[in-house]
Amino acid sequence: MRTAALLTAAVFAGPLFAGDTPRRNVLLLVADDLGRQVGCYGDKVAKTPNIDALAASGTRFTNGFASVASCSPSRATMLTGLPTHECGQYGLAHATHNAHTFRDVQSVPKLLKAAGYRTGVIAKLHVQPPEVYPWDAEIRANGRNGAVIAAEAKKLFADGSGKPFFLLVGFTDPHRAKEGFDSAVPYKGIPQVHFDPKDVPIPYHLSDTPEVRADLADYYGSIARLDFGVGAVLKALKESNQADNTLVIFLSDNGIPFPGAKTTLYDAGVHLPLIIHDPTAKAKGVVNQAMVSWTDIAPTILDWAGVKPAPAMAGKSILPILGQEDVKERDTVFGSHQFHEITMYYPVRMIRTRQYKYLLNIAHQMPFPFASDIYNSASWQDVLRRNDTMLGKRPVDSFINRPRHELYDVVKDPNELKNLAGDHAFAGVRKELQVKLRDWQTATKDPWLVKYRYE
Repeated sequence: MRTAALLTAAVFAGPLFAGDTPRRNVLLLVADDLGRQVGCYGDKVAKTPNIDALAASGTRFTNGFASVASCSPSRATMLTGLPTHECGQYGLAHATHNAHTFRDVQSVPKLLKAAGYRTGVIAKLHVQPPEVYPWDAEIRANGRNGAVIAAEAKKLFADGSGKPFFLLVGFTDPHRAKEGFDSAVPYKGIPQVHFDPKDVPIPYHLSDTPEVRADLADYYGSIARLDFGVGAVLKALKESNQADNTLVIFLSDNGIPFPGAKTTLYDAGVHLPLIIHDPTAKAKGVVNQAMVSWTDIAPTILDWAGVKPAPAMAGKSILPILGQEDVKERDTVFGSHQFHEITMYYPVRMIRTRQYKYLLNIAHQMPFPFASDIYNSASWQDVLRRNDTMLGKRPVDSFINRPRHELYDVVKDPNELKNLAGDHAFAGVRKELQVKLRDWQTATKDPWLVKYRYE
């Protein structure tokens, strides 16, 4: 692998920076646990003027899908172009019993660094090991303090090396804090935005109770703080006079940290915001309906930089379709989940088309495990305290105890409540999706293929 990296550097370092060729920078902005609670995605309560402005200047994807609804695995898929079961980042990268990306995997920072880029990450990274994800600068800033993050970004933008940069900004918002979302915690220079619990919309997977409304109001406050940070970093980029040469990508790692979303492959966990601003594009404010995956992010970044992707990367560059409103051929995405925390083993495989979603719950005999932050949340504790049988519109029992096969018509049933897997009228659909899913698992060297043989 080291030899391959050196060859990459030799091939690309010269022509990439020769003469008056503009610096092709990349700024990757990753929100933590942000669903589609964003103004430009139709949320009338969210206060996200900076994210909305970015969408107005670029391309907003309506069908962007994470490959997994868990922090570390999702970030690994973005940076490697591989699904989590192939890159090896099966679960979270912190604590004693952690997961890590396979050491022979080629990542975006590794390939760009070999090609002469300066690479940096500010605040949350949450993948390992360092030899797979090498950075020239790792800045452990407070991921909720957008002013501090922007100040650190400004320093990196001002570097006089003459090399282009790849900067990943990992915001902590709107991830849960120890209690709630800390939206009332003051930070110098950062406005606090308060939300009335009675005004927040209730997602289908949550019940309408005072506790849930208060929890969501706190969450919306954290989203507003995230938006400030996004705006501050983009302002620093503009002031550096490098915005015209910088590809900006904004997305989230997984859905909202509430029961029924994060750590699940239901749409609430993986159907997320994706906004890309190409400064060279003529069309602005494009809304693109094509289905794209977070495994497409790595090839997109490398395409912009003029660096060849690793042969194993499953994704495809999004750059060629930024100015389009749809690409019919992009009609399928896949997902896989193994762990969140190491105690949360629940492997699932997903195929999602524009009309259907099929889920294979490999360990369906087990109850679905809860992430600690979701279990301890006011929203789930309220369910336990009330001994509720419903989690929003879904029975608690069906959420925890799942069948081996789930099939949903996501056009007629966007909340994924009516399982069609046992309906003979949809046997053909189920069979077709199962075949495509297994073919994808084979192509991506899924270790869990063994389950077909023994179960």
